[in-house]
Amino acid sequence: MNSDNDLQIAGDILEVPHLLQPPREHPVTVAEFVGLARAIAADRSQWEHLVEYDATSRWYHRLRTGPGYEVWLLSWVPGQGSGLHDHGRSSGVLTVLEGALTERTERGTRALDAGAQRVFAPGYVHEVVNDALEPAVSLHVYYPGLTEMQMHTATAAVCEARPVTA
Repeated sequence: MNSDNDLQIAGDILEVPHLLQPPREHPVTVAEFVGLARAIAADRSQWEHLVEYDATSRWYHRLRTGPGYEVWLLSWVPGQGSGLHDHGRSSGVLTVLEGALTERTERGTRALDAGAQRVFAPGYVHEVVNDALEPAVSLHVYYPGLTEMQMHTATAAVCEARPVTA
């Protein structure tokens, strides 16, 4: 008598080519973009030597590009912020590499410590600020590549310091 529990695989499953997907050279899913950001964050040799701090304006450097995506490295001295903005038609992954940043949205405020990641969809409006006393470094992956960053006027809802609940 056969049942679903009787199914067994004989031999090496990795030798069944139609069951395997070829490894991708570039990410295409949200999870793969998050993984790319984590891999870059973990390998400090890819970015640490590039970081600069500029007290007069936010410093940024395009670290990598791939088919349809870009990876940017940004530094933030205390008090620097992005202003309230969106990323047009681009989705993104923000990863804090060093220090701490604050993200403000219409829903409230979120503290982002080193290692924190935020994934956002096209049209997501937020402001990122270094409210700490130490510099910070962040990594930003955009898909498709960032072609516009529309600035927004602050509203009372964004300016209030309400904590965001997960």
